[in-house]
Amino acid sequence: MRLLVYVVPVAMAIYALFDLYRSEPMERAGVQPLVWVVVIVGLPVIGPIAWIFVSTTRRAEAQAARSPGRTPNPGTPGRSPLRPPRRTGPVAPDDDPDFLRHLDQQWRNDRGDDAGTPGPDLPKS
Repeated sequence: MRLLVYVVPVAMAIYALFDLYRSEPMERAGVQPLVWVVVIVGLPVIGPIAWIFVSTTRRAEAQAARSPGRTPNPGTPGRSPLRPPRRTGPVAPDDDPDFLRHLDQQWRNDRGDDAGTPGPDLPKS
């Protein structure tokens, strides 16, 4: 277990250095590769984490800019421009208000109640 304290930072630094080696200039956020090497090696845990965060963020932004179907939505505050859009329709039958209303009406018919009024937890149409 004590070995992990040494192995994890070294593995992170090796991964970050290889990732830096095969990165493109736009992924480096305008910083020279030699400076990134100094940051990665000089700051044992923080340096590799900083590189991984910066490079993956820049890659995702570049991919979002290239993908026509995943454009940022500036009108939605608090949503990430890289998050896929929400589904517009019901996902499952128990999320469908019409299905739930039909079940409620069936239940009320079986009990003999008034079937025209929705239950307290169902939306009115």
